[in-house]
Amino acid sequence: MNEKTVLILANASTGVYDFRNELMLALLEKYRVVVSVPDDLCVEQLKREGCMVIHTKIDRRGMSPKEDFGLFLAYCRLLKELKPELVLTYTIKPNIYGGCACRLKRIPYFSTITGLGSAFRKGAVFRKMIIYMYRAGLRGARCVFFQNAGNRELFNRYGIAGRKDKLVSGSGVNLDVHRAEEYPKEERIRFLFVGRIMKEKGIEEFLETAKSLHSDKVCFELLGYCDEDYQELLGQYESQGILIWHGFHTDVHSFLKKASALVLPTYHEGMSNVLMEASATARPVIATNISGCREVFEEGVTGFGCEPGSAASLTKALEKFLALSPKERQEMGLAARAKMEREFDRKQVTAAYMEEVDARIG
Repeated sequence: MNEKTVLILANASTGVYDFRNELMLALLEKYRVVVSVPDDLCVEQLKREGCMVIHTKIDRRGMSPKEDFGLFLAYCRLLKELKPELVLTYTIKPNIYGGCACRLKRIPYFSTITGLGSAFRKGAVFRKMIIYMYRAGLRGARCVFFQNAGNRELFNRYGIAGRKDKLVSGSGVNLDVHRAEEYPKEERIRFLFVGRIMKEKGIEEFLETAKSLHSDKVCFELLGYCDEDYQELLGQYESQGILIWHGFHTDVHSFLKKASALVLPTYHEGMSNVLMEASATARPVIATNISGCREVFEEGVTGFGCEPGSAASLTKALEKFLALSPKERQEMGLAARAKMEREFDRKQVTAAYMEEVDARIG
């Protein structure tokens, strides 16, 4: 095996395994692959495939300068020890602190902007700080991968740039894992929310809509863990029969299979993986009209859009869906699957990364 090393810096093992596993496998055919993550959820799966995994603590949502400087130093030590030929960084803290460490150690790196999170939605002082840090982190990147054009335009506007950039279709979707499923025959409509349960994913709008539209024939279900303190409210709604909360599950496909439509009223996305997975399963989607979502669905053809932060707009979109006949819902799902096959096959995304990786170290 070629002993050249590719180091992956990420903030969750699930993100690496669930959304970039095909890239890991392609890299492993040619290179030694080391993955740095802060958790153990999918570490055994990555190890079985041949990756070396190193635990690096990351406070994903914390803002402690001491903790973040510690992360920068940890990355510097990792680079000194491994001496990788190339580093791939994902998400904000690995992008910034990993990028700065690579610049300091003069090691080539690629960064991927998987979304803006809440960083650019906060106050002016905080936003200026994030822009400065992003500029420092990405300045030396040999390539910056963007998952939607909106994020790329915003970074260009603020002068945040690497040496080159490339637009890809998010992480893409594995069309074999998320295969097309027969549309449910039952009369009861199941609206499914999948994701971290937090304000910025639109959970409050989802709950308000569920309260107004649930009935014996319309069911609202949630799949995911609470990233913010909504447990008590969810328990109340569940006891009142407004919704069903399934908690966190790794087998998302089995829930998508039973759903009538996937609902994601999120405020911001890089490129929504769950919308791609639902569409690949041949399920219509109802999502916000924002960059990272609007690319995945076609209004009135594969789903319906709504405005972020508006329960009234979300309710209206769901009412449009409820007005469709069973055949129209099924056809919408089939159109969603066809769109994924044309535009979002993960093989295409993997090939785009491997082209840059091989050009750099192959």
